[in-house]
This record gives sequence, C-alpha cells and structure tokens, in this order.
Amino acid sequence: MILPTKPIKFYSNFTPKTSSKLHPTLPSKPKTLSLTVLCSNLPTPSSSSPTQTLTSILRALPDWADRVQERGMRKNRVLYNHENWVHHRSSLRHIRHLLSSFSSRVILSLIPPVIAFTLVAVVVACYNSAVLENWLPGFFPLLRASSLSYQLTAPALALLLVFRTEASYSRFEEGRKAWTKVISGTNDFASQVIAGVENSCDAPLKKALLQYIMAFPFALKCHVIYGSDIEQDLQNLLEVDDLSVIVNSKHRPRCIIEFISLSLQLLKLEESRRHMLEEKISCFHEGIGVCEQLIGTPIPLSYTRLTSRFLVLWHLTLPVILWDDCHWIVVPATFVSAASLFCIEEVGVLIEEPFPMLALDDLCNTVLKNIQEAIESESQIQARLAAKRKTRAKQHSPNGQPKF
Repeated sequence: MILPTKPIKFYSNFTPKTSSKLHPTLPSKPKTLSLTVLCSNLPTPSSSSPTQTLTSILRALPDWADRVQERGMRKNRVLYNHENWVHHRSSLRHIRHLLSSFSSRVILSLIPPVIAFTLVAVVVACYNSAVLENWLPGFFPLLRASSLSYQLTAPALALLLVFRTEASYSRFEEGRKAWTKVISGTNDFASQVIAGVENSCDAPLKKALLQYIMAFPFALKCHVIYGSDIEQDLQNLLEVDDLSVIVNSKHRPRCIIEFISLSLQLLKLEESRRHMLEEKISCFHEGIGVCEQLIGTPIPLSYTRLTSRFLVLWHLTLPVILWDDCHWIVVPATFVSAASLFCIEEVGVLIEEPFPMLALDDLCNTVLKNIQEAIESESQIQARLAAKRKTRAKQHSPNGQPKF
C-alpha cells in the first residue's frame, strides 16, 4: 500500500485529517460546510413589476394634480381693500376669469376625472360606431338606453350637490366667525391691558403680557393650518426662551394662554380689574374649541362618498344614455358635464376646511400692527389728556360747578 507523502488539501473551509491508510477515517460527527454564494454575476430582478410600473404611470397625473392643489391650499390669502373690491366687481371679470382658467387649482385638480370620463365616452362612441358599421360580429350589442332614468335622477343629483356645497359653506362661515371673535377679543384684551396696568413696576411684565396677547393669533393660525412655521412667525415678537417653551409644547395656543394667565397673576392689580382681564381669556378658549371642532369633524363621510359615487356612476353611463340623441357629440357633452358637476363638488370639498381659505396671515399681522400702534401712542395720548386736565383745572367755573 502506498502512503501519501503530503497532506491532502481541499478547496473549502473543511480540511479532514490524513491517516496512514489510503481512506481517511471519517469524523464521528458530521461537519457543516460554509458555502458562500456569489450573486454578482446573476441577473437581479427588476425593482418594480409591470403592474407597479403601470400603476405609477396611471397615478402620475392624479399625483401632479394633488400637488398643484396642495400648493394652492398653502397660498396666502389677502384681506380686501377698496381697490380689491373695485377689481373684483369689474365688468371685465368674466374675461379675466376665463383667461386664468389654466392657472386655477380647482380646474387643474379636475383634470384626472374629466379626462377619464371623456375617454370612456370616446370608447363608447368608437364601439357603437364599429357596431353600426358592421366592423364587429353581429352578436355585439349596441350600447344605448333610455334617458328617462337620467331625467328622473337629475334633480336628486342637483339637490345633493347643492346641499353638499351649502354644508361646506356653513363650515366656512363658522370658521370665519370664530376668527372674527378671536381677533376682536385680542384687540379688546390688549386695549384693557394698556389702559388698566399703570404701575411703573409692572412695565416689563406688562410689555411681556402684550407680547403674549399678540402672539396668540399667530399660534392659533399655525395650529389650524398645516405646514405653518410658528418659529418664523414669532421670532421677532417673543423672547428666545419664551419661544422655545412654546415651540416645544404639545398645544401651543394653550401654552400661550398659560403665559397670559400667570402674567395676570403677577401683576399688581385690584381683584376686580384682574377678574375682568381674566374673563377676556374666555374668547381665546372659545376660538380654540371652535377651530379644533372644525378641523377634527368633517362633513359626514357617508355624505361625501355618496356624492362622489353618484357623480362617477352618472358620468360612466352618460355616453350610453346620450348615444341615440348625440352620437359622437357624447364626447364633448360628457366633457362639459364632468367639468361642470365635478367642479361644483370640488369647491365644496375645498371650503370644507375653512382655515386655508381665510386670510389668517393678514388678520394676524393687522392685529399686531394695531396693538403696536396703540402701545406707541399710549404715552402721547396720556400726555395730551394730562395737559387738557391741567388746562381745565385752571379755568374757573362761572356757575359754581365743581372744577375738573
């Protein structure tokens, strides 16, 4: 028997021991070989399947329309002045509105559904034309139906759209009234603080209190409008430490109310005046409650879904209903109907969330300017009134009335 003179080497991580015999002794326990699979040369599967690719292509246009709509929702509104009203009621407004149609976010957001239903009308018209021209076998039916069902359901669809839009507008009006109370309450509160706090020792605390009052509308605006930057709005109004506390709080408007309440407790005021100023905070709590109720409670979803489903089914079957009377005119007829009715429904959905539709930035800035102007003119007004009082005291009353 020939014995090996060198140890046997295997190209693996396992090297068995050699023995004096030709056949090496197998180990008593099996050992596991660690194999490394190199996949660099193997074809990698595509990251997206054909279904996902088709879905992304079909969603490209709706996603673009949604982005346009959201950019429009973040657009700042302005308060109207006399020039704006003259421009608003101009006799050229119809031409101006028509020319600006392609920049309207309402119209741009309707491009996906309007195009979809118009394409359905094109398909129905092509199919019926092919059947009439005998391009298809005889067992293919002609897609047509009586218009009686549409005549009966058209009033129901009209009422549904009207009630949906009216419900949305009532929410818009409720939000506008809530903000009107907040703005008027802020002005009133600041005026009472300016006139009621006269102690010179309370001057720094009075200044801070007025800053908190001016900051509340900005905090409430950032609380109800998505994407607002409260740090940018309040960086020039509050001190850095106060702003840090407010930004880190979970409910920023209520945090500012806490600052206001504690500041009133530290002021050296009569109890009756302090109680009167504390009652002014109730309008802030009421404004927060109304705004949060409108944000958290939409119009019943069943109502919105019913309107959407009604419109979709209406326009899917509209080409079939109009074929006998219109033939290929069903394409523009469907386009006009979809653009009109979906536009009404879209306006109702947009104003359902009222706060992006209101000029809250201008309202907050107006309050800020009014209070700052009142603070700056306080010393001048007091000086003028004191001068008038001295002048009045120097005068003698000829009829014996007491002097003021």
